[in-house]
Order: sequence, then structure tokens, then C-alpha cells
Amino acid sequence: MKLTEKMSYLQGLIQGLDIDSTSKEGKALLAMTDVMNEMVVYIEDLQSQVDELTELCDILDEDLGAVEEDLYNEDDCDCDDCDCDDDCCCDDDDFDFSDDDELYEVTCPTCGDTILLDESIIDEGSMNCPNCDELLEFDYNELTIEDFENEAEESSEEE
Repeated sequence: MKLTEKMSYLQGLIQGLDIDSTSKEGKALLAMTDVMNEMVVYIEDLQSQVDELTELCDILDEDLGAVEEDLYNEDDCDCDDCDCDDDCCCDDDDFDFSDDDELYEVTCPTCGDTILLDESIIDEGSMNCPNCDELLEFDYNELTIEDFENEAEESSEEE
């Protein structure tokens, strides 16, 4: 039995009792009935809103699941040009490094995030930090062998 049905039944019982609305007890009982009736209407409205929000959350959850599937599922490929074993020809992910690539460690001066990059990304000249979106520019054309040796010595002394 729903709450509204229970309230209707209770109101019918009270009307059948022929309560004297002039007595203190009768006034109190009828006032409580009115308050309870308002509460039932309010609760029914809240339940309707909760049902709508639950349905909306379910829809958003399904949409998010589809986005996660597209974003994180690396095994699916829609192209007909490859066998899609380990490396797909349609994979545009710049951060997918093969085992043969030499990696470079770059630290963002703004947020301090350390990023691993391969030479192809550095050759592009710049990229945005994945953490803070700061533009990181790479120019190692003017560096000499001594710069690399000094940097290697400094990092070995820190360890």
C-alpha cells in the first residue's frame, strides 16, 4: 500500500469516528491529520525527484562507461589496414612508446610534474604539460656535448 493510500485510509477512519472538532483533543487530532497529509504530498514529490535523478545518473553512468571504453580500450581497432596485434597503424597516441625508443625525462617548471618523452615528441619542439597545460618548449640544438656530460655528472652526484 502506497503512502498516499495509507493517508486516505487514515482520513476515512478519522471521518468515520465523528471526532468533535470543538474539543481540544479533536482539534489536535484533525491538525495532525492535516500536517500528515501535507507531509505525504511533500514526500511523494521528493520521491518523484529522486526517481528522475536516479534515471539521469544511470544514463550518465552509461555514457561515462562508453567514454571510458573508447578512451582506455587500446585493443579495439576500427581500421582494416592492420592485424592489430601490438601496434596498430591507426594508433595516434603520441605517448605510446616502443621498447626500442630512448626516453627523456622532462620536469615541468610550473607544476613540477615529471614526464617521460621519446625523441619524436621532443623533435616536434613543444607540447602542453598533461598536468597543468603549461606549454613546454624543447630546443636542444644549441646544446653541446659538454652540457650533456655536466648534466650527467650532476645527476650522479645527487644520487
